Amino acid sequence: MSSSVFSPAARLRGARPPWLSPKVFRTEVLAGLVVGLALIPEAISFSVIAGVDPEVGLFAACTMAMVIAFVGGRPAMISASTGAVALVVAPVAREHGLGYLIATVILAGVFQIVLGALGVAKLMRFVPRPVMVGFVNALGILLFTAQIPNLRDVPWAVYPLVAAGLLLMVFFPRITKAVPAPLVSIVVLTVITIAAGIAVPTVGDKGKLPSALPVPGLPDVPFSLHTLTVIAPYALAMALVGLMESLMTAKLVDEITDTRSDKTRESIGQGIANIVTGFFGGMGGCAMIGQTMINVKNGARTRLSTFLAGFFLLILCIVLGPVVSEIPMAALVAVMVLVSVGTFDWHSIKPATLKRLPAGETVVMVLTVAVVVATDNLSIGVVVGTVTAMVIFARRVAHLVNVTAVTDPDNTQVVYSVTGELFFASTNDLVTQFDYAGDPGKVVIDLTAAHVWDASSVAALDAVETKYTQRGKTVEIIGLNEPSARLHRTLSGELADSH
Repeated sequence: MSSSVFSPAARLRGARPPWLSPKVFRTEVLAGLVVGLALIPEAISFSVIAGVDPEVGLFAACTMAMVIAFVGGRPAMISASTGAVALVVAPVAREHGLGYLIATVILAGVFQIVLGALGVAKLMRFVPRPVMVGFVNALGILLFTAQIPNLRDVPWAVYPLVAAGLLLMVFFPRITKAVPAPLVSIVVLTVITIAAGIAVPTVGDKGKLPSALPVPGLPDVPFSLHTLTVIAPYALAMALVGLMESLMTAKLVDEITDTRSDKTRESIGQGIANIVTGFFGGMGGCAMIGQTMINVKNGARTRLSTFLAGFFLLILCIVLGPVVSEIPMAALVAVMVLVSVGTFDWHSIKPATLKRLPAGETVVMVLTVAVVVATDNLSIGVVVGTVTAMVIFARRVAHLVNVTAVTDPDNTQVVYSVTGELFFASTNDLVTQFDYAGDPGKVVIDLTAAHVWDASSVAALDAVETKYTQRGKTVEIIGLNEPSARLHRTLSGELADSH
């Protein structure tokens, strides 16, 4: 097991890893089993989306989970085949075949390792809180709506089974929390449907489970420049989508568990896991938000649950395939419905909360949710929400620049004090706030309470100096802090049009 499962204090005193504690071990094993069961219908569904056989998605889920348990940066997070990745690679499988899809997955893994090494994970600091809240709420909605197809045009017995599953998961923890309520619900509903002979859709109806272990091998494609040009755009798109979903999920788990994780290691780990998955004939994937929530909500906190989720999935498919095929979909639907309700941040939509929040932050949250739900793509929603938040922030800060003038009694000098952050948005009106014609011969611009951020600000200051110089007046800029002075020295006089 990776050393990161040890706490610093435990390493210092040579203690055993926390998952070897009997209580923690039991929690991790049971949580991994629940997640392994929940992965089956999801992996099969995503295989259908990608246009490949169910075993391609199931093998991807197994290998992704088991590999990321060792190389990932976020303990207890589940990675497997996902809908977002399936949507990206579907055109490759449809137009070029399975071999090209596998090659795309391997190349995407290489891209993720490179992006991780270049520090792409650090970009997560620019995702503001309203986007995170919108991400979580959209996730809750998507998890719920994803269950609706399993409730349409089905025998009437499905509905009481789903209701029974929800009741079991709500009330069973009051009896004991030693066994995860979702696992109890799945077992009980399966026994009821088999014993009573109730005809309802089962896991087996989603697709045939594999009966043999995957064999590693190279993708069946010509190793040529043409192949590279075909798969590279899809591989890059898959790498970016996979990293964004994985890093957002890792950040969410950090907040839920009140712990920190290594995002750079997670980025590189995702790449390694996808490369291994590709060589084993899987369709690739990334962090699975829904299954991660199941894992974390059931108390899992270490890498053991992640590894066991993949391992149990493999055993369930290969060894216990006939039994697993009999699990009613109603049981898994109930689990996901409860997870969706628990995932949604209900506090964020309370009238009292909305009243206190700045209007701009509410707009960002709602827009993030709307875009995600409309596109069925969490990555697009996060990008749109983040860009919107940045625009709103820029507009807000742009109005915080203030210019005040103090003229000497003898009318020989005027001092302009500029306060605020000078950047492309805030310097648009800066040039108009000086009295070029009426000011005396010497003009001092005091930037002690300001900061120069970009070339636009330097260009604006140059424009002010030029207007005064054209009238035979001198300008002195004082009070620049070191970073501002360095930028001003580098760019001043170099930005004017040479024509």
